[in-house]
Parts: sequence; structure tokens; C-alpha cells
Amino acid sequence: MSSLSEIFVGRALGYLGGCAIGGVLFDRMNHFLLLGLSMLASSIAQYLIPLCKTAALLIVMMSVTGVGLGVLDTGGNVLILALWGDKGAPHMQALHFSFALGAFLTPILAKLALGTTASPENHTEPDLHPAALNRSPEADPGLLFAAPDDLNLLWAYAAIGTYTFVVSVFLFALFFMKSTKHKKSTASAQESRRAKHHRALLCLLFLFFFFYVGAEVTYSSYVFSFATIHVGMEESEAAGLNSAFWGTFAACRGLAILFATCLRPGTMIVLSNTGSLVSCLFLVLFDKSPLCLWIASSVYGASMAATFPSGISWIEQYTSISGKSAAFILVGASLGLMATPAGTGILQGLFPEFPVVLYMCLGSTILIIVLFAVMYKLATFSVYSREKKTSSMRSRKLCL
Repeated sequence: MSSLSEIFVGRALGYLGGCAIGGVLFDRMNHFLLLGLSMLASSIAQYLIPLCKTAALLIVMMSVTGVGLGVLDTGGNVLILALWGDKGAPHMQALHFSFALGAFLTPILAKLALGTTASPENHTEPDLHPAALNRSPEADPGLLFAAPDDLNLLWAYAAIGTYTFVVSVFLFALFFMKSTKHKKSTASAQESRRAKHHRALLCLLFLFFFFYVGAEVTYSSYVFSFATIHVGMEESEAAGLNSAFWGTFAACRGLAILFATCLRPGTMIVLSNTGSLVSCLFLVLFDKSPLCLWIASSVYGASMAATFPSGISWIEQYTSISGKSAAFILVGASLGLMATPAGTGILQGLFPEFPVVLYMCLGSTILIIVLFAVMYKLATFSVYSREKKTSSMRSRKLCL
């Protein structure tokens, strides 16, 4: 149990490494092939995770899974931009909807699979039984892999590993069938459309996703504790707040696929930021009201749903996004995921009487709005300068 934190750190570091590695490799090799290899590695790791008998080996397997996820996140976004460019907003929304749908359904399916034979005793006091101690890694130091006592755990991971393997097979098939078409699409996506302030825009987008993902994960992580301790809600009722947040989040990501066909990405970001600001203000002003907490949590989840995919689609309208650029953006999101919840937890411990999580979400939302305004100004200025330069060159040609 003392090694659990190291396992999560290993997975997070693997994800960061996967984002960086994927960003470099996606500019140098076929996208379908790289995605297929990453999914194949993740599939093998998923098969081996329930068989690991040492913490070190489990950390390695979780890190491999994290690398695969990092490559997948980077590659999925880059591939959509390469195939559809600035016309791919609905496809980008569909990709991120699949993330939300999987995150919403998988815990439910896992609970159904594991709940048939699991008992509270197995979860609360596994180390107090002599038989369990005799089967521990210390009893057989040379044992690296062995079947778990609960075979449902094995079948759950095997099902996920098989699903991932099937996905990798389809990706390999696309590699062999669509390689020529893919090269043409990639070449067209990497044309010279580069904003004057390209690097500044990427740095601002790095910060934009840092605060966005940090606020999203922090609120969903602490809303249960906030509701039970600060508001005084029952645990059974407070548990529903997470479902309300992620349920509206997933539903609105699905609806965003339709909205993206008629609304520009910038418009969707403005609408999302407005909804997030209003919900956060209501949370701060009426922090003791259970009804407000229910409504604001649902609105907050719905408002944050389309921001991430819309941000990537929006930046593609003004400057080309390569594999390295996408990796840089996703690293910012990953750092926000790790740093913001940790910082919020420390501050909440220092000031237990204040709703720190709500102030953090409100502050992050305000920063997101300011950052997008600055990014929009820089991006449109680059377009204006480019059009002015083109117009002047045409005038000179006419004069000649």
C-alpha cells in the first residue's frame, strides 16, 4: 500500500514522456503506425498489470500504459488536424467525447465485473489474514508474475487489453491501406501557414490548458469532500455531485459534435467560458446552499465540456500545429492536472474554514478568460498583418 503513490507518479511520468516522445515521432513517422505500436504496447501492459507480484514491476507496467496514453492523446489530436485541418472541429469534438464516454462508462462496467465476488472484507483488511500474508511478494521474492486471487480482476484487465489490441489491429490496417493518402494529408497540413506570433500563441495555450485541466480535475476531485465537510451534505448525496458533473460533461461533449458544425471554435470557447464563470460565481456566493451546489456543478461540467477540443481547433485556424506543438500543449495540460489539485489540497489544509476549491476554480476561470482574450488579439493581429502585407504586394504588382 505504501507504494501506491509511486505507482501513480510512474503513470503520470509515463504520460508526460509519451506526450514528448509522440510529439517528436509524429513529425518523423507514419501516424497510424505510431498509434498502432503505442496501443499494442498498452495492450500488453494491460494483460500483465493484474499478474504483477512486485511493486516495481507494477510501476513499470503502469508507466508503459502512461506512455501509450500520452502518445495516443498527442497523436489523436495531430491526426485529426492533419486529415481535416481547420475544418475538423466536429471530428475533434467527437474524439474528446469518446474520452468522456469511456471515463464515464468504464468505472461502471468495472464495478459490475468486480462486484460479484468482492466483499467489504477484501477491501478493508486484506493484510490481516495469514493466508494473504503467505501469498505476499515477500513470501516468494523470486516470483514476478502470478494470477491474482480474484479472477474477476484478471478478466476485467484482459477485456480492456483485448479491446485495446483490436484497436491497434485497425490502426495497423489503416497504415497498410491508407499510407499514400496519409502522406498527402500530412503534407497539406504542414504547409507554411504559421502565425507571426506562433511561439507566443503556443505558450499562452500551454497556460490556458494548464489552468483549464487543473480546474476540471480539482473540482471533480474535491467536490465530494467540500459537500460533506463545508456544506454538510450526506455522503450518499454528495457522491451524486461527481456523477452530475461528469454526466453533464460527457453529454455536452456529445452535443458539441453537433454544435461544432454550425458554430466556430472561438464562439464555443466564449460560450463555455461564460457558463464556467457564471457557475463559479454562484458557487462562491452561495457556497452553503446544497441546491446551488447541485445546479452549479451540473452547469460547470456542461460549460467545461467543449473547451479543450475547441481550443485545439481554434488555434489550427491561425497557425499550423505539428506533433511537437501538440505535445507541448498537452504537457501543459498534464502539469495542470498534477500541480493544481496538489496545491489546492495544501491550501485547503492550511485554511480549512475557507472553500479554497471554489476560489481556485473561480480564479482559474478568470485567468482562462484573460488568456483567451490575449491569444485572440495576437492571432487576429497576425492575420491582419499577413493580409495587409499581401494587399501591399498586390498593389505594387498593379503599379508595375
